[in-house]
Order: sequence, then C-alpha cells, then structure tokens
Amino acid sequence: MITNAMTVDVEDWFQVSAFEKHLDRSQWESLPCRVEANVDRILALFERHGVKATFFTLGWIARRYPEMVRRIVDQGHELASHGWSHVRVTQQDPDSFRQDVTRTRALLEDLGGAPVKGYRAASYSIGRDNLWAWDVLAEAGYRYSSSVVPVRHDLYGMPEAPRFAFQAVEGRLLEVPVTTLEVAGRKVNFGGGGWFRLFPYRLTRWAFHRVNGREGRPCIFYFHPWEIDPAQPRVRGVGPKTRFRHYLNLARTEGRLERLLQDFRWDRMDRIFLQEGSA
Repeated sequence: MITNAMTVDVEDWFQVSAFEKHLDRSQWESLPCRVEANVDRILALFERHGVKATFFTLGWIARRYPEMVRRIVDQGHELASHGWSHVRVTQQDPDSFRQDVTRTRALLEDLGGAPVKGYRAASYSIGRDNLWAWDVLAEAGYRYSSSVVPVRHDLYGMPEAPRFAFQAVEGRLLEVPVTTLEVAGRKVNFGGGGWFRLFPYRLTRWAFHRVNGREGRPCIFYFHPWEIDPAQPRVRGVGPKTRFRHYLNLARTEGRLERLLQDFRWDRMDRIFLQEGSA
C-alpha cells in the first residue's frame, strides 16, 4: 500500500486570506484564538490512528503558543513553515519574502529543536509570476515546498505545473504540489480543504485509490484546524461565496477525517518526499 502525506496548515479562523478585507491584522491580538484547542484535538485524532503528519505552522501562532509547537514535535510530527503571518507571496517582494521565511524558520527551529525543511505558501500563492520565491526558499535553507496547486482557481493556481513532485531551481528545491486528478482533460483538486468538505467522502476515497493504484503515486492531503471547529465565531459582512467556502460542513469534517485516516496509510512529508526519508 502506498503511503500518502497528511498535512495541517496551522492557522486560526481569523487568519484565512478570504477574511483579509473584513478582519484587519491589527485586530488579531484581540480576537479569541481557538487554534491551540483544535490542534490538540487533531493530535489526539492522529494518535488514535497511529498517524504522523506535517504541520505547516505560522510563525505568529508559534510565538504565541510555543508549548503547542513542542507538543507537535514531541509526538513525532514534522514541524514546517507556513510563513509568519499568512501574507501571500503575491503580496511580497523578494526581500520581504526572504525576511518572512527566514524569521519563521529560525523561530520554529528554536522551539522545535529540529531542522525545518518544508514550506507552504499562504493560499498556495507561488505561481508563474513569482517563481523567484523558490530561489529564496532554497537560499534560506528549505529543502522542499508545497506551495503550488496545478489548477485554475480564482484565488490561486498554476495549471501548467506538473501534478506530482518536481525539482525546481536546478534541483536545489523540491516542489510537491497538492494532489490533483485528471478528469475529462482537466485537473481537479481533491487534496483537501473546501473540496473535502464540499463533496461526499466517497469521491475523495475514489480519487485517492485512483492516484495510488493507477498512477502509483502518493497523495498529499491538507486541512486547517478551524475546519474541525463548527463553533468558531462567524465573520460579519462576508459575501455568500466566501461564507459558503469557509463554513460549509464544518461539523462533518472530523468524522470524514476519521474515515480518511482509516482507509489509507499516512506519514510526514519529509519521510515520503526527501531522499533520505528521515526527519
């Protein structure tokens, strides 16, 4: 059986890109944080199923909850970078991006006591117009990125990118896209997030079996701690599309995750995709 990569993007409910126009960053410190309790629920879920995962963690969160970060590492999971405060790469220049990823990596390594090898951009915001980001990541010491989704989407996407892991910047960085499936000539994202909440679980299971079985490739799955938290505060004034994407089926996510963890084999990104296969 092929081993797939389980990943968690560690950010709180108010830090998602879709809420940028409704919740200013200056408000973050005063908003009720729910991420620590949700991460602890996720850690317990993984423990029940014997699963190790990769936690792409914001520096802002890590600085606020250092003991949570240590629990992630102490329980055998990989700690990786999600940038400092969920600023999309499309909103940064090379210098500010370098400062962001260097600062985050240094803090995570200090707290976790282990090398941080992986990075995932906020909202998968590396694409054809900012491929310089791969150079910056390699220079900053990262070994791999999981920051591209090879689909067309109104918020992100690089449809011409390969579907599976590929070498970037002359082999100095491995890019591992979120898994997609080719359907009727189109790449469809089924690697997690809103797609996992929108479609019936049997569709995700079918797609994973297809990629594992027919193509012989590992899949990458991702979700956020707020996606198992139906009691999170509601943001006022958001449009119907954003409201639908963010709040749809939150009460069902944890149960679907239980089934996903049972139906497939899982491990950390570094063990699956880096050549030495160890943390």
